[in-house]
Amino acid sequence: MITERPHSPAAARPLVPVAPRDLVPQREKTRRWDVAGVVKAYVALTKPRIVELLLVTTVPAMVLAADGVPSLWLVAVVLIGGSLAAGAANALNCYIDRDIDQLMKRTSRRPLPAHRVSPRSALVFGLVLGVVSVTLMAVFTNWLAAGLTLAAIVYYDVIYTLWLKRTTPANTFWGGACGAAPVLIGWAAVTGSLAAPAWALFAVVFFWQMPHFYALAIKFKADYARAGIPMLPVVASQRRVNLEIILFAWLTVAASVAVWPLGMTPLYGVTALVVGALLLLEAHRLVRRSRRGEPLRPMRLFHWSTTYLTILFVAVAADALL
Repeated sequence: MITERPHSPAAARPLVPVAPRDLVPQREKTRRWDVAGVVKAYVALTKPRIVELLLVTTVPAMVLAADGVPSLWLVAVVLIGGSLAAGAANALNCYIDRDIDQLMKRTSRRPLPAHRVSPRSALVFGLVLGVVSVTLMAVFTNWLAAGLTLAAIVYYDVIYTLWLKRTTPANTFWGGACGAAPVLIGWAAVTGSLAAPAWALFAVVFFWQMPHFYALAIKFKADYARAGIPMLPVVASQRRVNLEIILFAWLTVAASVAVWPLGMTPLYGVTALVVGALLLLEAHRLVRRSRRGEPLRPMRLFHWSTTYLTILFVAVAADALL
C-alpha cells in the first residue's frame, strides 16, 4: 500500500527565511502571470519584427521628403500610426490565417493556433487598431497619408491574405505593394503629395520583397505545401525560383541606383552600389549552390536582404541630412 509520506513535526524542521515575493498569495501570482501572458500574446499578433522593418523604410522617406529633419511631432505621429496600422493588418492576418497557421510548424505557436487568444478577440483587436491608426493619421497628418494607410490595411488583409495568398503563386509579387506602402505613407505625411523619389523608393522595396520572401519560402517549403499555400517554391521548379530571385534582385539594385539622380549625393549612390553588389552576390551564390546540388542555405539571402534594406534606407536619411 502506498501511503502519504508523514511530515516531520514543525519544531524539528529548520526555519527558512521567506522572501517578500513568496508572501504574495498564489491567486495574485497567477493573475500577474496571466496578464503578462495575455499582453505578450496580443503583441505577438502584431508581428513586431515585421513592424520594425516597415518603420525602417518610413522614417528615411520622411527625412528625404522634408530635405532634412521633419517635425518630430509628425515623425512621432507617423511612427505610432504606422505601427498601429501594421499591427492591425498583421492581427487581422492572424485571424484570417488561423486555419492554415495551425498546419505549419513555423506558425503553429502563434497566439490563435496555440489558443492563447480567441479568434473573436483577435478580430476585434485588429479592427480597433486599424480604426485608431487611420483616425490618428487623418487627424494629425493629412487625408492622403490616412487614405494610403487604410488602403494598405485593406489590400493586405482582403486582397492578399484572403485571395492572392491562397490562389496564385504570384501572391508574393502582387502582395508586394503592402510592404512598400510605408514609403509612400511617410512621404505623403510630410508633403501631402507623392513625387518621383517616393515612387522610386517604393519600387526598391517592392522588388526587394521577392528575393527576400522567396528565400523564406524555400526554407519553409514543406510547411507551405502542408497548408496548401501555392508559394512559388512549392508549385514551381527550383530553376524557376532561381530565375525570379536573380531577376528581382537585379531589379531591386537597378531601382536603388535610379534613386541616385533624383537629388541624391554620391554618399547614397556609392552605398547603393556597394550593398547592391553584396545582395546580388548572395542571390547568385544561392543559385550556384542549387545548380551544384549543394544545400541552398536560403536564410543567408533572407537575413542579408534585411540588412541590405536597412543600410540602404539609413543612407537615404543620412544623404538628406548632410
